[in-house]
Amino acid sequence: MPAIGYVTKQSNGSFKGQLKTLSISAAIEILPNSRKASEAQPDYRVFAGGVEVGAGWNRHSETSGRDYVSLSLATLEFGPRRIYANLGQAAGQDDEDTFAIIWNPAD
Repeated sequence: MPAIGYVTKQSNGSFKGQLKTLSISAAIEILPNSRKASEAQPDYRVFAGGVEVGAGWNRHSETSGRDYVSLSLATLEFGPRRIYANLGQAAGQDDEDTFAIIWNPAD
């Protein structure tokens, strides 16, 4: 699956970087949800340009044994559909704080 962005993990547990597609290039922040009150609520809130554009949930892959964040993104630029992506360690990176946003097509 193609990477549609890269972010760097910050010391406070948030992630900052860029979301890039053919038509979109935006600074993105993935912030821990400090108001999470139940398991159904997201672990992260996703912002681009100060506007909330999605959410993320901590997940664990039973296949690889690795942790990742499952993202759901929605904005007018994407049209009426959501974009689903996974945030995980970027392949081939020496920096453990560099993560890729991997597009996960729903169909």
